Amino acid sequence: MQDVLKIGEHTFSSRLFVGTGKYKDLAETRAALDASGAQVVTVAVRRVDLSQPQDQSLFEYLHAKKFTLLPNTAGCYTADDAVRTCRLAREAGMSSFVKLEVLGDPKTLFPDVEQTLVAARILVKEGFTVLPYTNDDPITCRKLEDLGCAAVMPLAAPIGSGLGIRNPYNIEIILKQAKVPVIVDAGVGTASDAAIAMELGCHGVLMNTAIAGAKDPVNMALAMKLAVEAGRLAFLSGRIPKKLYATASSPLEGVIGSERS
Repeated sequence: MQDVLKIGEHTFSSRLFVGTGKYKDLAETRAALDASGAQVVTVAVRRVDLSQPQDQSLFEYLHAKKFTLLPNTAGCYTADDAVRTCRLAREAGMSSFVKLEVLGDPKTLFPDVEQTLVAARILVKEGFTVLPYTNDDPITCRKLEDLGCAAVMPLAAPIGSGLGIRNPYNIEIILKQAKVPVIVDAGVGTASDAAIAMELGCHGVLMNTAIAGAKDPVNMALAMKLAVEAGRLAFLSGRIPKKLYATASSPLEGVIGSERS
């Protein structure tokens, strides 16, 4: 059975989305992206300077490998800045497939929900395929979906914190009501966090720091790839229900000498 992720007009076989920041050099970036098996790579538009050889080489590599670029509006604190950044990305030939990120606070990097909704409404009307970063609030996610966003991206924990999914119950509520893909964005720290997100039924996971900040980013990228695949397969397979008491793997019925035989 072919299990693909559809977001707007895009179709992907990998459900792991990765970033390009925080690596020590271009060689490590390339090796980690290759190991991740990701097809979608997010790039912070405001931090890219194509006049720099490093950034030029990165984009040449991404295009050569045929990654789908997901420009993001990291560093934007108003709807106007986020919309302008997305327009610049499209005009520069990056993509109209964008990750909307409007921050409300430079210390926590939590989203500004009000400004995110304003920006999402404008971008959807202008034909962008919008994937908004937001908090793990089911009401906000529903509003973003109603505006026409192609997916919703609730945080698992603060950006770069590595705390894992702090509120799985909200994520479950979002999943039950959403008619668009739900992609966990921010807070994943290790492979088990990614697997848990997928086992809950999330359609994908986006991460950067968890891979780039690891002692061995390339091996961590591979671990995340396998965790996402394992979590997805476990979700599709259907776990056994949780029970208070033991259930024998080998039932006693029919065992010679037992009272039940």
